[in-house]
Amino acid sequence: MASPSSKKLESDSSQSRTAGADLNSEGAVADGKSAASDSGDAGADAVGATADGGGATADGGGATADGGGATADGGGAAADDSGVAEADAGVFESLMSLIEQKLKLKKSDGEEPPVLQSVDVAGVVAFMQSGRCKNIITMAGAGISTSAGIPDFRSPGSGLYSNLQKYDLPYPEAIFELGFFRQNPQPFFTLAKELYPGSFNPTPSHFFVKLLEEKGLLLRHYTQNIDTLEHVAGISESKLIEAHGSFRTAHCLGCRKSYNQDWIKDEVFADRVPSCESCGAVVKPDIVFFGEALPDRFYKAVATDFRKCDLLIVMGTSLTVQPFASLIDNVPPKCPRLLINRDAVGVTGVAATLQRLMGKGQAFQPSKNKRDVALIGDCDDGCFTLARQLGWQDDLQRLITEGKKKS
Repeated sequence: MASPSSKKLESDSSQSRTAGADLNSEGAVADGKSAASDSGDAGADAVGATADGGGATADGGGATADGGGATADGGGAAADDSGVAEADAGVFESLMSLIEQKLKLKKSDGEEPPVLQSVDVAGVVAFMQSGRCKNIITMAGAGISTSAGIPDFRSPGSGLYSNLQKYDLPYPEAIFELGFFRQNPQPFFTLAKELYPGSFNPTPSHFFVKLLEEKGLLLRHYTQNIDTLEHVAGISESKLIEAHGSFRTAHCLGCRKSYNQDWIKDEVFADRVPSCESCGAVVKPDIVFFGEALPDRFYKAVATDFRKCDLLIVMGTSLTVQPFASLIDNVPPKCPRLLINRDAVGVTGVAATLQRLMGKGQAFQPSKNKRDVALIGDCDDGCFTLARQLGWQDDLQRLITEGKKKS
């Protein structure tokens, strides 16, 4: 994950988590300085999570400002001139079509039959019931945990980054930055106590993923969150990839001695900065901070899972935290992709436009789209809608009820 400065978070698609861990608890890792919001269910987390998980939480944290926010100011042209705007849009679409044609990036309609019967939720449901859908991958960010009471990172007012003033940080992301943590770990552990896993219960979105596993359809669940709610919901460890780490284990930053979750939790709730019993250095939960690489298991699973995927479901992430966000492009070209989120993410701005020209990113335009479906709204509502249309509402409610009895 690339380290942020007080003014700018540099996007990095390398094997380092550019946007930190998604806090979904995301336990808490940083989702970055992105303007994009993982709000509530938004930003899937994700997918960053990292807050979108992160550092401590992580939809993984530290998001990158996608660059897509560049505004076409029109050189001072009046923004409210609808006629000019429509003309500009037409020129832009023509230019895109010309580039596609010249670079041979666009195949003829006859070469690629539609992936879904209809490019909507009903089409996704029909595909899931067809018997051809056997390997579903889910990607999640902070948005699937907000209804549990865990804040996302970017929502104005309620997001984590809007409420860190009491820690007197040089900039909000510093609380999930490895360099700052080494110098002053106290702010992180004070925040960790407030957001510590075990204080929250899984949401209907978590139980929907568990239901996919129960139905034998879940290939893998990739989460940016570090809140461990997937474990509480009963999702098998073999089916789970915690891209931004979690609080379940910890290591000494000095001698690398390992510690379990109970030990570090006792230290945190005793208001002590956890110190190694062997060398005295600070003990840090195994959450991905800015400046740290993602777990090896993440990369090993990605290398084999996504080529097998026949349906990708993305929930509660802004799709700005790398490398998590780019996973949507790792599925086969005809693989349907369903977004359950408060916002249609990854489809606007210069960067998104260039991605679409290269056959990447998401495309929700009815005239061109053959596989991307957006179910806009809260993640929990979207999961209930999907379960109802699949005829699974009783099964989902059963898992939710059983989960409440265990809590």
